[in-house]
Amino acid sequence: MEKGLSIKTIVAIGIGSAVFVILGRFLSIPTGIPNTNIETAYAFLALMAIIFGPIAGLLIGLIGHILKDAIFYGSPWWSWVITSAFVGLFIGIGVRLFKNSIQIESGIFGTKQIILFNAIQAIVQALAWFFIAPSLDVLIHAEPVNKAYTQGAIAGISNIVTVGIIGTILIVSYAKTRSKSDSLRKE
Repeated sequence: MEKGLSIKTIVAIGIGSAVFVILGRFLSIPTGIPNTNIETAYAFLALMAIIFGPIAGLLIGLIGHILKDAIFYGSPWWSWVITSAFVGLFIGIGVRLFKNSIQIESGIFGTKQIILFNAIQAIVQALAWFFIAPSLDVLIHAEPVNKAYTQGAIAGISNIVTVGIIGTILIVSYAKTRSKSDSLRKE
């Protein structure tokens, strides 16, 4: 059994973090709620967590969000940084728990897998954005409760929908590039 992270996973974390920053900066759509955007970066984070695992998902969410906030806002917003790491970690864990059902490396990602993936990501993101992020906003940043939970609800709903649409498209596309385990037959 391999100890630590593979070189491939470490490279994926570096590239994934950079892509998270770029998507967070250039492909996010303001919602009208202050400091709350529709973020395409979470669809990419879900893909990376599925391909490279929960630790990669955690680190891409953590590093990517820290860099995005530091570069574009001056300093990290720690409650949401922690939440992004949580999302990457637990989407990766959730998919690993159902590894017999979700096998994108084998080219299997049909209707049942799409439904299962979206159930996992919706549960993870609901916990993350409806409860963890706003609670940490109040505890760490002394944000007003109503503001924090409103932002969390908007972020959660938009991230669930974004990952449900864009993330599913990314994962289906990726799965199509993998060979199906039963695609070769002996004649």
